[in-house]
Amino acid sequence: MNKNPSPRTINGKAFTLIITAVMLAALMAAPLGAGFSKTFAQSNAAANQKQVYYPESGESWERRTPDQVGMDAARLEEAIDFAREKESKSPRNLEMAHYQSFGREPFGGAVGPFKERGDATGIVLRHGYIVAEWGDPHRVDMTFSVTKSFLSTTVALAFDRGMIRSLQDRVRDYVAPVVVIDQSAAINSAERLGESKLLQPFETEHNRKITWEHLLRQTSDWEGTLWGKPDWADRPGRNPEEWLTRKRNEPGTAYKYNDVRVNVLALAATSVWRRPLPQVLREYVMDPIGASPTWRWYGYENSWVLIDGAAVQSASGGGHWGGGMFINARDMARFGYLTLRRGKWKDEQIFSEEWTRMALTPTGPQPTYGFMNWFLNTERKFIPSAPASSFAHMGNGTNMIYVDAENDLVIVARWLERREVDGLVQRVLASLSSSANGQKQN
Repeated sequence: MNKNPSPRTINGKAFTLIITAVMLAALMAAPLGAGFSKTFAQSNAAANQKQVYYPESGESWERRTPDQVGMDAARLEEAIDFAREKESKSPRNLEMAHYQSFGREPFGGAVGPFKERGDATGIVLRHGYIVAEWGDPHRVDMTFSVTKSFLSTTVALAFDRGMIRSLQDRVRDYVAPVVVIDQSAAINSAERLGESKLLQPFETEHNRKITWEHLLRQTSDWEGTLWGKPDWADRPGRNPEEWLTRKRNEPGTAYKYNDVRVNVLALAATSVWRRPLPQVLREYVMDPIGASPTWRWYGYENSWVLIDGAAVQSASGGGHWGGGMFINARDMARFGYLTLRRGKWKDEQIFSEEWTRMALTPTGPQPTYGFMNWFLNTERKFIPSAPASSFAHMGNGTNMIYVDAENDLVIVARWLERREVDGLVQRVLASLSSSANGQKQN
């Protein structure tokens, strides 16, 4: 539909609406007081809200044909064929894939569950409606580092509730010493819960400086070992002699994608919430947006800690050594649509507009990264064919949730060769009609 018709196409009803809008604008300009303006703004916001479609829970997700949402069916089918053709060549046995890649790192052994993956799968949403699906969108699979976006959302929830006062606060001030339960010892000896030890992840001179924002932007350069994984062992440099003697970067000055440090953030967030993060996510995010009951968020066999006298598994921020979020494409699409709507779902603000703004602010040392795992398209460097305002939640596999506010579009793609991400997005965008593109850009 074209919201910007020429004068020749305006019918009588449309003309009446335009006159009404002009009169209301004039009234707004008149000195009638702040009360009228506020009431009008609230009414206008409510009217706009009614125009936004949100799917109900379960299977009651409305569909539209490509033509109904301003897309070309043939070109969209070409994009789907492309996604199927460019399916990842890595083994479907994801544990085997791990040992052919990250498993070759020092301390690369798996400590979390893996699952054999399914076929190449995806969903296209336009204006919130399902326009296309391929593969098995109901199949639960690992989603690897897309998990990080769910993790950062639990931090958002704590921030919005004042449990984290400022992202510039030192994390050390929020995290007490943690008693770690060695589950492997418990498994080997049924007569005891397990051997325990005290973990203080922010007590070195360097780590005391780290803030929440440093962890969210992966610029902390946190040092240490967590769940049996030293920080230097994740994507180590080429020179082994420098692994233990490397220069420590001042927090905030250098970016490095590092899952050990992501897991440190998960532990810190767990300490703030004093309960398992999957419970937090389910209660405040996944249930409100109507997600299925089939997703699971796992930690590691050795990431159990005592909090308030109870054993709690600290969830992992991805599937680097197994674990992370196991989820279907439909639920991924719901989460992507939530971020498209800047944290709002129907009449509820799940996470704040302020958080969305910060998450979409480029990280200084890495301008294509916001908060984990919001990959930004700054200067169109991340996905060249997409608008600069678009972003994506990305994980190994490749698992992608592409979010495009300019085109009111969400694309979920699973098990796609990483180098083909731009090609898929390019083809989906090519299916948008010129009128549809103009509608979003004008």
